[in-house]
Amino acid sequence: MRVRRLGELEAEIMDRLWQWERPASVREIVDDINRGRKVAYTTVMTVADILYRKGWLTREKSGRAWMYQAVRSREEYTAALMQDALGDSQDRRATLLRFVERMSHEDVEALDEALRAARSERPSGAGGEAL
Repeated sequence: MRVRRLGELEAEIMDRLWQWERPASVREIVDDINRGRKVAYTTVMTVADILYRKGWLTREKSGRAWMYQAVRSREEYTAALMQDALGDSQDRRATLLRFVERMSHEDVEALDEALRAARSERPSGAGGEAL
């Protein structure tokens, strides 16, 4: 399944829910966004409902308000975007090489650590290609 990059307001809503790591009402989200720029309550309510219908958020009624919470972590979202980008490539090896060439030394080290961790966690004979 392809993951579409979030729109500007979708990303602002998700950023807050990812940062807070707890359910939040539309009012809380609006108040926080309004510290930087003005946005209408109904606009945020509509976009939160769209994110809910797309499967990005769960919601639970609390009194008269819906409490929204992220279904996936920011890291899962980012990884899915990266996987989609890699899937568009005709030469995955070359694409990965170009990606690594653009990374900082610290990011290359972090990638190396992640690969070592993935290798040690993956059972022998597990599906997918060798790491």
